[in-house]
Amino acid sequence: MKKRYILCGFSVVAAAGILMWGGAVAQHSMMSGHHNGGQGHDEVRMPMLNGRDTTPEEVEELRALFTEHTSLERTVENLPNGIRTVTKTDDPELLEALFNHAVGMIARVDESRNPHIPIQSPTLDYLFDHPERITTDIEPTDNGLIVTQTSDDPKMVEALQTHAAEVSDLAARGMASVHDAMMKRHSN
Repeated sequence: MKKRYILCGFSVVAAAGILMWGGAVAQHSMMSGHHNGGQGHDEVRMPMLNGRDTTPEEVEELRALFTEHTSLERTVENLPNGIRTVTKTDDPELLEALFNHAVGMIARVDESRNPHIPIQSPTLDYLFDHPERITTDIEPTDNGLIVTQTSDDPKMVEALQTHAAEVSDLAARGMASVHDAMMKRHSN
């Protein structure tokens, strides 16, 4: 299956930690100071976001998405052959992290470069193992991103839909979602 990216009105290039769109360059911002005052898990350092193959910028994007998850609005439409997700925010720094993370992770899947982040869902393994089975359309909007991913492989469709639901739960509940998923996996 051939990869296809549709970027309506934007030029998106994910390379070396820099995202370009509309002719502008957005470098990763260090979104620090967004934490829960030291209560519960370590939301300042978030060591479980460091994978075997992650960059400091990728970790910072994940940290921003987790700590500022209440500023995200996300909807998912399950399609017969995949998913269509719409994620948006009114926070410009979080929007930058969202764009960079989404484009960067799609590029990683295309390259079969699984970051092996300790908290990542096992669902992602199938995506990283079979990137040729996914067609991705990316459409940046003024305040978000629309991603449509489709496949002819029923197992891939199931994996895409499962992962989309997991990401929606992350957007809704942040690290609580990760904790619950990890506890469930370890109790089985």
